[in-house]
Amino acid sequence: MALNETTQLRSVKGITERENLRIQDFLQGAIYCWCKNRKNEWFSLRDLMGGDNYYWQGTPLLPLYEKHEGINNDPVKEAGKDAGWLLKTVICNDKRLFDTKKESLIRHYRWACED
Repeated sequence: MALNETTQLRSVKGITERENLRIQDFLQGAIYCWCKNRKNEWFSLRDLMGGDNYYWQGTPLLPLYEKHEGINNDPVKEAGKDAGWLLKTVICNDKRLFDTKKESLIRHYRWACED
């Protein structure tokens, strides 16, 4: 496990295994970009896939939104939760070590690199 503490992982249901793998690969790329360009800075799913990256059309993340659309009152929030669990899985499977903390119900991560 690549986190500095014991943690719980959850699988995301309602998407295919292929969609799951594509999402995880996409998130892994986002993590690598963050760690390269913002070394020692904390990040969360919101940092990687929110703000200017809010619209998931054309990305592997779209099936998470579509899964909740029409079923839940807030499909964006529910898709974000699913994506957060997948992000945590990606980080736990990474070869590098990450610090983690929880603030205001949001899980944050930081590459525990040695400078």
